[in-house]
Amino acid sequence: MRIKPITRSVLASFAIIFASNGAWAQDVSSHHMDPTWPKPLPNNWKMGGVTGLAVDSNDNVWVYNRPNDLTALELRAEFSPPIAECCVRPPSMIHLDMSGNVIGSFDAPQGHGMDVDSEGFVYLGQDTVRKYDPRTGEIVAEVARTPEREGGGRVGLPPPMDLVPGRGTVGPVYRFLPRPPRPPQQADPAEEAREAAAVAAFRERYPPETPMIVGGLEEIRIIEEDNEMYVADNYLGGRVLIFDLDTFEFKRGWGAYGKPLAEISTDDADHDYTPNGPMAPDFVGHLTLNVSNDGLVYAADRRGNRIHVTTKEGDFLDEFVLAPETGGGGSTGGVAFSPDPGQQLLYISDRMNNKIWFINREDGQVFGEVGHMGENGGQFFGLHMIAVDSQGNIYTGEVDSFRVQRFVPADSPRGELLQQLADMP
Repeated sequence: MRIKPITRSVLASFAIIFASNGAWAQDVSSHHMDPTWPKPLPNNWKMGGVTGLAVDSNDNVWVYNRPNDLTALELRAEFSPPIAECCVRPPSMIHLDMSGNVIGSFDAPQGHGMDVDSEGFVYLGQDTVRKYDPRTGEIVAEVARTPEREGGGRVGLPPPMDLVPGRGTVGPVYRFLPRPPRPPQQADPAEEAREAAAVAAFRERYPPETPMIVGGLEEIRIIEEDNEMYVADNYLGGRVLIFDLDTFEFKRGWGAYGKPLAEISTDDADHDYTPNGPMAPDFVGHLTLNVSNDGLVYAADRRGNRIHVTTKEGDFLDEFVLAPETGGGGSTGGVAFSPDPGQQLLYISDRMNNKIWFINREDGQVFGEVGHMGENGGQFFGLHMIAVDSQGNIYTGEVDSFRVQRFVPADSPRGELLQQLADMP
């Protein structure tokens, strides 16, 4: 089912209130950014770009960040002696309580996507999924992956970096900036043919149904009631893969529209999407996912501006199209659910438009939005990750402005207090 575009003025007029068993009611388009959360980080740390976010069973928040995103301008306290009061690189994993205090941390290679189980083990997306003991930072287990990458590149954990104090990188935004024009170069048909042959050979060695991680990791979801782990890798635009939580053995998987893995196309044209154009027959790229309490899988194809709904067995049920005019990185990023027992709403993070969309899970209709591009509190620059706790607090992680924020329901005690402060002259 496709969603008709809704204008900002119409969205602003929404004030939809849901009630579930009389226990939960909330104006979904009304949340307040909580400026008291998180507290300042200890040890002079400055967070890097956020690439993973999870709320554990105690409503504490885990933040997976990229310390190597920090630039030299942000690391001047690493010099000996320091040449400024701030800052230094943090650990890649930071554990925060509901008050915003750091209650734990450990360092691990940077990656993308994460989840936490009820025993506190942390699952990180690197070139595969690795399970970590947060008390020691040691790897407990990992999912099998192919010994090579399409187009080359490293496989496995990187060697320890020889970090130079105070020397950072150019930052994550640099690679998204337009490059200066270059003189046109004549294509080399022979080189293009060699590259195409190499891609074809790789995809023949590792067909779409390959029962292990092939590409990079995008998302991880632990479903303990089924003893399963859902993983989205980025091979061929994205695949939904399910592994046994004890053995890490592959169990099943599917592609867009619930098609069997073997039917995913190896033709790049089938993974292409033009804004406001027809939906691609296969996933386009940057696939994330989440699983609802009633057993439905929501796979967000960010570059395809859509969310596919299937059963846990991959039977296709529906397609929600969101802001189909969005180009670049696309509109449908992370997927979270409202905290009511029926999880009536999807909360979707949108990196390109820098907002949270509230979507009715039954029919895909948009009911509201929060946020706008900017770097003030409550705004977003590179909204990437989203998670929700049992109280309905929304946590967001940004990959370009290097921060996490909390948004509390307007009708919660904290939300009402924040509204009173906002109304004060």
